[in-house]
Amino acid sequence: MEETFVNFSKFGDTKSTGKELDNKKFSKLCKDTGIMGKLVTSTDVDICFSKHKPKGGRTITLKEFEAILDDLCVKRFPKKETLDDKKEAIRTLIAGKGPKTAGTTKVSKKGGTERLTDTSKYTGSHKERFGADGKGKGLEGREDIIEDDGYVVGYTNKDTYDQTH
Repeated sequence: MEETFVNFSKFGDTKSTGKELDNKKFSKLCKDTGIMGKLVTSTDVDICFSKHKPKGGRTITLKEFEAILDDLCVKRFPKKETLDDKKEAIRTLIAGKGPKTAGTTKVSKKGGTERLTDTSKYTGSHKERFGADGKGKGLEGREDIIEDDGYVVGYTNKDTYDQTH
């Protein structure tokens, strides 16, 4: 149970010590471990959290976490006979679990993304920034490099003048 508490308290927070859990992470814990469902709603979880957190505080410790689980086990397992059976059932439900990342946003590789990143379809000044193989030209593709050869920019008949005249 302590392992689950630490896993969720450190999830998404590199500065976390693993000793405190806020309401958002506690709600995620309840969803991911299966405590929250038909019998226990998100409102029940929020009320229990608010009831057990210190006055003026935003986080709970492991001791308060255990007290919240004792409250929620009564709602989550109404068919169990004794309170000890209910406490045992909720502890086995969350034992050794960690945060789930399934269902999170993934990078799209279809539709607009392929079309927007295909350099062969670029036009105008953007086309000049990439070579035939699709790799960027770097600074050469972003800036006009001035050649000091005596011709004006854009002159097409460069080096065609016959020296005999």
